[in-house]
Amino acid sequence: MTHNKYILFIAFAGLISWIAFYLVINKLDPFESMGLALGMFFISLFFALVSTFTVIGFYLRLWLNRNEIYYNHINISLRQGILLTMIAVGSLLFQLLGVLTWWSGLLLIGTITMIEFYIVAKE
Repeated sequence: MTHNKYILFIAFAGLISWIAFYLVINKLDPFESMGLALGMFFISLFFALVSTFTVIGFYLRLWLNRNEIYYNHINISLRQGILLTMIAVGSLLFQLLGVLTWWSGLLLIGTITMIEFYIVAKE
């Protein structure tokens, strides 16, 4: 499968995820079923952000590094998209719990950065 098919599949999954996120925001009442609404909110947001960050990261890498292997860009973009999404969703979860401060946000970013450094050093 070519890299264009991978990116097209990820972009299509992202479009479906953004539609699902829109439906969760507009159709589910959090006061009626809080567990279901919050679960669907975080799951749809996670997949929507992962796909968006992956596609943006892939094309940014493609634009900056033209002479490298495309499949390597897809793997790196997917990994970094997941890590960036973990920061965004983790910050929202901290805000929901009422524990988000500037230092807890920096600690979350630092933890995810250390995970990325570990993965890069392992390769």
